Amino acid sequence: MTQQNTEQPPFWFEVHSRLPGRHGRTGTIHTPHGVIQTPAFIPVGTQATLKALTPEQLAATGAQAMLANAYHLYLRPGAEIVDQAGGLGAFANWPGPTFTDSGGFQVMSLGVGFKKVIDMTGQEQGQYAAKKDKLAWIDDDGVTFKSHLDGSRHRFNPEVSMQIQHQLGADIIFSFDELTTLHHSYAYQVESLARRTHPWAERSLREHKRLTAERADKPYQALFGVIQGADYEDLRRQSARFYGERDFDGFGLGGALRKENIGQIVGWMCDELPEAKPRHMLGISEPDDIFACIEAGADTFDCVSPARVGRNGALYSPYGRINITGRRFKDDFRPFDADCDCYTCQNYSRAYLHHLFRAKEMLAGTLATIHNQRFIVRLVDNIRQSIADGSFDELRAKVLAEYYTPAAERPQGW
Repeated sequence: MTQQNTEQPPFWFEVHSRLPGRHGRTGTIHTPHGVIQTPAFIPVGTQATLKALTPEQLAATGAQAMLANAYHLYLRPGAEIVDQAGGLGAFANWPGPTFTDSGGFQVMSLGVGFKKVIDMTGQEQGQYAAKKDKLAWIDDDGVTFKSHLDGSRHRFNPEVSMQIQHQLGADIIFSFDELTTLHHSYAYQVESLARRTHPWAERSLREHKRLTAERADKPYQALFGVIQGADYEDLRRQSARFYGERDFDGFGLGGALRKENIGQIVGWMCDELPEAKPRHMLGISEPDDIFACIEAGADTFDCVSPARVGRNGALYSPYGRINITGRRFKDDFRPFDADCDCYTCQNYSRAYLHHLFRAKEMLAGTLATIHNQRFIVRLVDNIRQSIADGSFDELRAKVLAEYYTPAAERPQGW
């Protein structure tokens, strides 16, 4: 009798429960360095560290994985150094799964000093590029750019991005794509998909397979293809079908889009994508966006915002962001949030946090970041449980009604 091979692949995804009539679901992503229970928020440790926290402190917030940036790690310390250290997780002493993005977002956005509303050509919206010396030039093969650190010239294309990401050794990596903007015309979006993003995806996939075979002694890395198409339904669906028909391990839901349409756009993409592979939403962290994207089918997502606003004194509360530097907190010795289980709220008062920020102490950023990361992680944990037990709609209504309460109508103490 022939014995069946029951060994699981090094990367796989299983779905557990679903939102009736919608794409939202819970699941588990299995990677060589552990599992991710989805939906899940993935904190961003841009340079192999989440600013102000040790990896141990980040893990204590409940974070299941960490995302680092290929562009920044390529510039320093160099991908070869991370490779020699045994990969991103070993280098950073992070015990769980890791992600790296392709570097394309930073190469292009830092090139003209804009983020999701940038203009790479200087032709359609020249006033944007004119505000800063241009540091990036795109063509159909890739992007030539100057380092934001020292002005040295470099070039990324799909092959280079794959080589860097394989050296970084993350469990989940992303194909190289062109970051378009809402300022680009429909015609430009069509051209970008046909001449750059989709051909670059196929080149990324070929190079990924080559490197996987060449580095067979290394843990398997899953390649996600990044879907583009801005706010256009036909382009989003076309791009999603393109990736879904190819041998990608999962999908990145990327590109510029309007906040008010975010759930609809994610839904267009997920309509076309295969159910058996995970979907990562690039760059969201506001509660309304989180609920909308999870409902529409996103499994994981990342964002720098919780840490960034925390370092600037804005702490998440059930009733929105609170500026802890406000004078009213000077002699308020209560925990920031008595119902929060994070290390900060369990051990420090509002008055102490207020003092740290006013005194410009480094500990201020650490304690605020711990709280904000825990707030978002716990929120997504609760959403995951609500999908499993059928209370998603009730949880969404309660959380969003409270979080977006106007400041003048917040309960006493907030």
